[in-house]
Amino acid sequence: MRVTKKNAEFAKVAEFNTHAFSGFSARLAVSWLAIALLLGHAGVGAQRRDPHAPHKHVLAWADVRYGYQHDVISHAVATIERLGYESGAYDTFIRTDSQPITKHGITFQTGTGIATGEQFLAHDLNYYDAIFFFGVREIELTSEQRADLLSFVRDDGRGFVATHSAITGFFSWPEFGELIGGRFDEHPWGVTDAKVIVDDSRFPGFKDFPTPVVVRDEHYQLKDFSREKLRVLAHIDPASVDLKQPLVHRTDRDFPVAWAKSYGAGRVFYSTLGHEPELWDTPFVQQMYFNAIRWAVRLVDGDATAVPRRQ
Repeated sequence: MRVTKKNAEFAKVAEFNTHAFSGFSARLAVSWLAIALLLGHAGVGAQRRDPHAPHKHVLAWADVRYGYQHDVISHAVATIERLGYESGAYDTFIRTDSQPITKHGITFQTGTGIATGEQFLAHDLNYYDAIFFFGVREIELTSEQRADLLSFVRDDGRGFVATHSAITGFFSWPEFGELIGGRFDEHPWGVTDAKVIVDDSRFPGFKDFPTPVVVRDEHYQLKDFSREKLRVLAHIDPASVDLKQPLVHRTDRDFPVAWAKSYGAGRVFYSTLGHEPELWDTPFVQQMYFNAIRWAVRLVDGDATAVPRRQ
């Protein structure tokens, strides 16, 4: 199987109906079929939202002020927001700054609030059940904010779901590497096709993840991770990439694509996938991240026990 930009199923149906009808009728039929297929492929967002049901709160944190800004970030966080809203599983609060990364409240100077003297509405980490992180490189946090972020997951048992360039974050902060589970070590192949193999189809979001599947993305090489400390959920088939590229450093040919782990009392999920915009429109990638968030906020269970690599 291969992920492409075109929907082959829709193309075949549209072609059939164009021959079967003529003029306005044909165009109308194709339009309705397009809408039906888009709704059908929405998958995880197809449920009716219950406005009265309690929802989990997810902070989509995308602070990229001091690093490379991936153009896909807006589409990625918009997708995460839509999946949560349409399903009713969680509400997403999108921030491109780091003000909410504190457990000590957010206040404003006198005179900057509402005329009645009330403070602006601002949620700190105590409000959230999980963070969806699509940041990059060094992000300006105070020492108190850093401590609060670690405590949010480790001590409060909250969730941390991270995607793609998140693994490049905070190289100067060793504890963040321990939280997320590893470190970025280049993308030796640039944007390329690679075969992805699922390691654990029982984990939430991987039941319907095709395996093997060729995925076109900016595939990462990771370092400073240990399969003794986390559960790899999917990996790149090393036979599908050029291991002679000069930036390939791993002699063990181990290239994880997704993993889950515990960090103290909290739940952590990370996947390299997410550089290419088309991936965020791909049903099995949407399912992976949607269910990773559901797992992180404890709406579903999944085994994150570390599993050594099979020899």
